[in-house]
Amino acid sequence: MKSKLMIIAGPCSAESRDQVLQTAEALAKTGIYAFRAGLWKPRTRPGMFEGVGAKGLQWLSDVKKETGLKTCCEVATPEHLTLALEAGVDILWIGARTTADPFAVQALADAVKDMDKTPEALLIKNPVNPDVELWAGALERFHNSGIRQIILVHRGFSSYGNQLYRNIPLWHIPIEMKRRFPGIPMLCDPSHMGGKPQLIAPISQQALDLMYDGLMIECHINPDQALSDKAQQITPIQLEKILSHLKVRENSQNQQSLESFRSQIDSLDESILQILSKRMEVSRQIGEYKQQHNMPVLQSQRYSQIVENRKELAQSMGLDSDFAKQLMEIIHKESVKVQLDQRTPKD
Repeated sequence: MKSKLMIIAGPCSAESRDQVLQTAEALAKTGIYAFRAGLWKPRTRPGMFEGVGAKGLQWLSDVKKETGLKTCCEVATPEHLTLALEAGVDILWIGARTTADPFAVQALADAVKDMDKTPEALLIKNPVNPDVELWAGALERFHNSGIRQIILVHRGFSSYGNQLYRNIPLWHIPIEMKRRFPGIPMLCDPSHMGGKPQLIAPISQQALDLMYDGLMIECHINPDQALSDKAQQITPIQLEKILSHLKVRENSQNQQSLESFRSQIDSLDESILQILSKRMEVSRQIGEYKQQHNMPVLQSQRYSQIVENRKELAQSMGLDSDFAKQLMEIIHKESVKVQLDQRTPKD
C-alpha cells in the first residue's frame, strides 16, 4: 500500500487516558495520518456508553504531543465544535445521524463561520439512510460557511433485511457524490460498513479499487474490552497487516486500452437509449388504444408476467435476475407515466 492514502484510525470511543495513548502509540508505528477517537457518542438508547465528553480533549492533546499524530473527533453540536477547536483538535467529523438532520448541520455551519479557528479538515459522513441529497446538502452548507477543506466519508447505509453488512455499502451513492463533487476527497469507513473485523480488508480493497482517497478504521488496543462497538474494532497490529496487503490501483495504467472499452460502452449506451425511446413510443400507442376502448392504464397481471418473464430471460443471458427486475420496474414506472400523461387534461 502506498503512503499517499489518507489513513485515519483510532478507537470508537476514548475511554481512558491510558487506552487512548497506548492505542495512539501503537498506531503511530503504522504510519497513519491522524488519530481518531469519539468523545461525544450519540447512542441509540439511553444507558449506553455516551463517551467521556470534554475531558477527553486533553487526552487527544497528549496524543499529539507524544506521537506527533494529528487528532480527529466527532462533533454534533456547536458546543462540541467550539470546545474541540479551542483544544486544538485538527480534524472534525460530522456523524451519520447529524448529517441526516439539516437543522443540526446548519447550526454547526453557522457556528464554524463565527469561529476564529477552523479545522484543518472537516469530514462529513453519509447520512444513515440512503439519501444523496442530504449528503450533498450537508457538504453545501459547510461550503457556504467558508469551509473549503471538506472530505466525504462513506460508512454505508441502514437497510432493513440486510444480514451481511452492518451498513450496506450502496456504492452507487458515493459514486454519484464523486460525480457531483469531483474535487472533494472521499474516504471509506469499512468498520461501520462491515461491522466485523473480517470484512474490513475486502471492503477497503473495494474502496481503493473505486479510487477512494483513504480509509477511516476503528482500532482499539484491546477490542474485547471496548465500551462501544467492540465487535467491529481491530488492533493496531491487525490494521498494519491489512494495510500491508492492500493494493492501490494506478489511475493512469493502460489508459489507451481502457479508452477502447469506454468507446464500446458509449456506443452500447446510445443503442440502449434508442431502444428505450422506441419502447416508450409503443407504450404511448398502447395508452391511446386503452383510452379509446375505456381500458385502465395499469394491468397488474400483465405487469407481473412481464417481470417474471424478463427475470428468466435475463438469467438465460447471464444477467442478474434482481438487476433485471429493478430495470423492468423503472421502465414500467415510466411507461405508466407516459400513458397517464395522455389522460391529463392540457391547459
